[in-house]
Amino acid sequence: MNDKGKKNILVTGGAGFIGSNLCKALIEKGHKVFSLDNYSTGSEKNHVNGVEYIKGDTSKINTLINFSPDIVYHLGEYSRVEKSFDDFDMVWSSNIIGTQSVINFCLQKKSKLIYAASSTKFGDCGAGMNQSPYGWTKGTNTQLVVNYGDWFGLNFAITYFYNVYGPNEISSGEYATLIAIFKKQMSNNEDLTVVSPGTQRRNFTDIRDIVSGLIIVAEKGSGDGFGIGCDKAYSVLEVAELFGGKIRMLPERRGNRMDAEVISKKTQRLGWKANYSLSNYIQQLNSRNWESN
Repeated sequence: MNDKGKKNILVTGGAGFIGSNLCKALIEKGHKVFSLDNYSTGSEKNHVNGVEYIKGDTSKINTLINFSPDIVYHLGEYSRVEKSFDDFDMVWSSNIIGTQSVINFCLQKKSKLIYAASSTKFGDCGAGMNQSPYGWTKGTNTQLVVNYGDWFGLNFAITYFYNVYGPNEISSGEYATLIAIFKKQMSNNEDLTVVSPGTQRRNFTDIRDIVSGLIIVAEKGSGDGFGIGCDKAYSVLEVAELFGGKIRMLPERRGNRMDAEVISKKTQRLGWKANYSLSNYIQQLNSRNWESN
């Protein structure tokens, strides 16, 4: 640990959407921040001044990282539900082999692990974990982290995100987020594409709330169950209607859960709360002239 409480912090997936925003906040707090990313979805455009970037897979963390971080935020996993059926080998390599390597690294280095689990675990009354390869691997890893704590004394806290939106989100390709897709479609004067049935509900959460939650959980949290999500849920159709564009329905997709329970009470007890709303965010976007963007 550095002087005055400043820490050495490693963020896996630090060049990605959530990781880059987290790195920025940690640098602003004066910490020494490192990123380990294989750039499968991350981008050098997301680099933050002051962060030391290391390129490579999490499965090689023991050879790539030669110091002992105080905290490891593990965000660098495969993170798409529907696409995971096509990418099973990639999902296994990243979310099983890679994550086990990160867990063992944290145990050996005596680092506190902040694991970014998946709210799909709570989807459709608990059935979400087994609805896709992605959901299964994330749920399995959650239990593995808990077991390492019980078996070997791993210092950890497990967080759960809910449909994050904000700066640096992916706006094109198979890894694009819903809000980014709608933003791009509005800018291009295109129909808003909604996957059927459109009644699937999500708790869209601003990246600023996610980052503040991650930081407070690292500082004060221990164990499982730290959800970081906005309490208000919207159906995908409701979100499209907030944007105001013409809607075009797409066929239903395999593994697409209908809802998920938000479990943010433990995080709120640490002093966290969601400060930003999706409706206000979209209202600000709608105040622009989309056709000029």
